[in-house]
Amino acid sequence: MQLHSNIIGAGKPFIILHGFLGMGDNWKTLGKKFSEEGYEVHLVDQRNHGRSPHSDTFDYEVLTDDLKAYITSHQLSEVVLLGHSMGGKTAMLFAAKHPELVSKLIVADISPRFYPVHHDTILEGLSQLDFSAIANRGEADEALSRYITDFGIRQFLLKNLYWKEKGQLALRLNLEALKANVAEVGEALPVHAKFEKDTLFLRGDRSEYIALQDETLIKAHFPKAQIETVTNAGHWLHAENPKEFFEDVIKFLT
Repeated sequence: MQLHSNIIGAGKPFIILHGFLGMGDNWKTLGKKFSEEGYEVHLVDQRNHGRSPHSDTFDYEVLTDDLKAYITSHQLSEVVLLGHSMGGKTAMLFAAKHPELVSKLIVADISPRFYPVHHDTILEGLSQLDFSAIANRGEADEALSRYITDFGIRQFLLKNLYWKEKGQLALRLNLEALKANVAEVGEALPVHAKFEKDTLFLRGDRSEYIALQDETLIKAHFPKAQIETVTNAGHWLHAENPKEFFEDVIKFLT
């Protein structure tokens, strides 16, 4: 599968992987800032997300295979690899399987452990969007608000809207495949997976995705891991406190 990406800048390769129901474009502002520090930033859409191809198959094994194919086709090596949430799980597994291709690993607000399914309401809300009746983004937001009260989360999800043709909105992501395979998103990193190079885990101080008890597990898989906390931030820590997130990443990389 040939993944879609937006490449910004020139220099050392730096790949960013978005989370579940997101896309590379979510990282455009930070991607530009990283590029200004001498990196060639690749904002990648994982399969069934953004502009990348759709497939009924969706799990971390195929997501890492997709990334391997992407790196090979772009002739990259010694990449800095950053992943958020689901993208963080992809990044962890990829680094463990292909350590020779990764110079440093950054994981944003996700642990290697198993997470139960918790996207049901969001997926139901997206499924109920009737694009035969919805004429614009405002109406889509109103329909989604019946399921999701948080305005910020709705705006994040509505980035998936696009004009399929004149007057006809649609979702870019492959909703049916993601619903069918949603349990895969919470899967734990395989027990024996290990990456022994420099690794940074960033967690939001208002997020419960990385708990104190996760630190032992993180160190078992990533012996050189540093774990830092971004203040005034929840799970979308890169969007809620981009300044501190950026500073923590640059400090780790230099």
